[in-house]
Amino acid sequence: MARLPTIFAQNLKEKRRKCGFSQALLAEKVDVSTHHIAMIELARNFPTAGLMERIAEALNIEIYELFIEKNRSPNEDFRQLREDIKSDVYQLFNEFFIEKTNTEKLDPVNTESN
Repeated sequence: MARLPTIFAQNLKEKRRKCGFSQALLAEKVDVSTHHIAMIELARNFPTAGLMERIAEALNIEIYELFIEKNRSPNEDFRQLREDIKSDVYQLFNEFFIEKTNTEKLDPVNTESN
């Protein structure tokens, strides 16, 4: 899985080029240096929330579009979600089972009925 700055950098570069902007033109529109835009596109710098808003506005896109990982299919996302849910349910079940088991061992009323 790619790191967030890398995903952001790749998407920024793609969206900027799609708009026909050079790094210098985008930098001018969002009031930062060309070097700063270049460093963001190389994933060496990460923009502030305010700069993200200005970039999205300049590129006429929604901010979330800069965070979408392109190399993943929806099936991969659903598969990962399913695995995450399964893991969470398993963990909750084990925590509940361990808690219940410990409570039963410590509760004299429950141990007498066993």
